[in-house]
Amino acid sequence: MPNQTNRAATRKIRSSYFTTTISITLVLFLLGMIGLLMLNANRVSEYVKENLSLTVTFAADAREAEIRQIEKQLLATPQVKSVKYIDKEEAARQMEENLGEDFVATLDMNPLLPTMEVKLFAEYADERGMEAIAQTVRDFKPVREVYFEQDVVNLIHDNIRRISLVLLCFSAVMLLVAITLINNTVRLMVYSKRFLIRTMQLVGATRGFIRRPFLAQGVAQGLIGGLLANAMLAGVIFLAAKELPGVIGFNDVTSVAALFVAVFAIGVLMTIASTASSVNKYLSLRTADLYV
Repeated sequence: MPNQTNRAATRKIRSSYFTTTISITLVLFLLGMIGLLMLNANRVSEYVKENLSLTVTFAADAREAEIRQIEKQLLATPQVKSVKYIDKEEAARQMEENLGEDFVATLDMNPLLPTMEVKLFAEYADERGMEAIAQTVRDFKPVREVYFEQDVVNLIHDNIRRISLVLLCFSAVMLLVAITLINNTVRLMVYSKRFLIRTMQLVGATRGFIRRPFLAQGVAQGLIGGLLANAMLAGVIFLAAKELPGVIGFNDVTSVAALFVAVFAIGVLMTIASTASSVNKYLSLRTADLYV
């Protein structure tokens, strides 16, 4: 009978330890996801801005040598990230793919004009920056028209600002929730052992001696939780990198490494702080209060 009781107690302790560790892991994973979102928010913003293009249309009699010269001058401009020249033949092939028929043969001519797509670096991809480049390009002789979707540019910038603000507020709230969850999880674990703490006090154990195994267990749970959470984060980053190449991935090794270290540190520090606070609470309670 005593052996059965001991085995039941051992299973209960292991189950409690496992449940607490899994809870800490999930909370740390949540924090890691928030950190990942924050790290990539700027990259996503840059990705969107740098895919806004300014379209340049050339006159039908423009010589390719002149257009190539303009291309070189634009590429030498600090604000310009890339330039893509589309000649009349390439434009006709793209139009044929979109329409599904050879309109050139039908018309017996190619009415399309050579164009150029100009993309700017993120810091210049706003209405003012694009208008400045457009004004510069308009001064070139063979240029017929320069345009960009001004309303779309303004809408994207407004939405990016709103999303950044919402993400910041959401991150602050979720950080508070995560800290509260870790604290409550550890407190429940210590609460389940409050009578063990009182027994150790009654046999003369010092406060430091009683705290030591609880703190060691908290550190172990924080480390294990951090390791599992980082493994889950690595999986998320790997999958996201395949779906969103260039936006989320392991390219920024320093930031990803800092995020993983932060998850470990938060896991260990939070479990230590919560464990120490909870143990100190029950060390100071009277025996009668343990039943409340």
